[in-house]
Amino acid sequence: MKTTVLDSYAVISYLQQQEGYQEVATIFDECAAKDREVFLSIINWGEVIYQAIRRGGETRAKLAEDAMAALPIQLVEANKELTHQAAVLKASNKMSYADCFAAALAVKKKGELVTGDSEFKQVEKQVKVRWIK
Repeated sequence: MKTTVLDSYAVISYLQQQEGYQEVATIFDECAAKDREVFLSIINWGEVIYQAIRRGGETRAKLAEDAMAALPIQLVEANKELTHQAAVLKASNKMSYADCFAAALAVKKKGELVTGDSEFKQVEKQVKVRWIK
């Protein structure tokens, strides 16, 4: 079974049907066929929520939260091990701390990271990145 980690960019692309959303939809279809597992760090889940609040307030955030709950995404809490890996990545790269959690989760799960965020080019040696742009 394939393992995929989404960052907030990929989730937002899907929810707002922006560039790359069809590739994310295909990933979700593979989950339904039991060919793929999809993970999202709770930190990146929070990024999706705060972006929704900025764009449309609490109502839009609630819609995003409900939409994510309906998707075949497994949320992963930020435990000590994951946080340490994110801190290591942050210390050696010019990436947002939240992006480091997505990359750390991909390392932990030994899966591909799906994104369109160019910040992840810095960690392509540590993480297999699937670009949706």
